[in-house]
This record gives sequence, C-alpha cells and structure tokens, in this order.
Amino acid sequence: MSAPSTPTEYIKVGSLKPNLANINIIVKVMNVSQPRVITSRRSGREHKIAEALVGDETGAVLLTLWDDQIKKVETNDTIEIRNGYTTLFKGSLRLNAGKAGTLEKAEKEIKEVNTKNNLSRTTYIQIPWETWEATPYRRRRRRR
Repeated sequence: MSAPSTPTEYIKVGSLKPNLANINIIVKVMNVSQPRVITSRRSGREHKIAEALVGDETGAVLLTLWDDQIKKVETNDTIEIRNGYTTLFKGSLRLNAGKAGTLEKAEKEIKEVNTKNNLSRTTYIQIPWETWEATPYRRRRRRR
C-alpha cells in the first residue's frame, strides 16, 4: 500500500519575491524574446538564453530560459514549472526553472493575464557582497 501523495501547492505570480526556492507555478506565456548567445563565466561554454513574459490573473514576470528550455515554450502556451526559483538580474525579478526544476506544458488553461502588475518592472536594490561594508563578517588583521 503506497502512501497518499500530497497535492502540489502552487504559488501565484503576484506573491513572488526575490530569492524564493522550490516554487511550483502554472503560468501563461505572453511572448518569448529572440535567443541570444552568452558565454558562461564559470565554464567558458556558450549558452543560448531567452526571456519569456509569463503570468496569471495576479501578475506577470520574466522567465529566464536556457538552451533546451527555449524550444519547449511558445507564445500562448500554459506551462507548469516545478521546483523553480526567483532571482534578481540587474535589480529585476526573474523566474527560473533551473537545472533541478522542470518546465512542461500544463493541462490547465489560463484565460487572462494581469500584465499591468509586471513584477519584473520593479527595481530592487541589491547589496553587493564584494564591498567591505557589506560583508556580514569582519576580518581581523593578523599581527606579524
């Protein structure tokens, strides 16, 4: 006898904020940008990246799409993202499926999207960790 599976909890776009993890969300794709090629700072490999404006009745947000994810998404599709997360890119909120998350077409239909409440238009102030004042730990100077 298997344990009853708990129903997946979905979050609405209007309640997204920076640095959330393990997000399950169903959104409608409003448009997808042309892919551009970037070079990874870590590995030096080239990647295709595109952005899609997605949303539901509570708001809209930019979804960052990497490589193979770009082919999975078309305008007017309703998609389900499981185990996604939010980040800030240049102070703007972004939704990501990431490597650990999944991005698939959803059965559910979203008729209306509230594009007036575009969460990616809000600019968040990011505190740079590189600056001496912003580091959470003070370093002691060693005596010689």
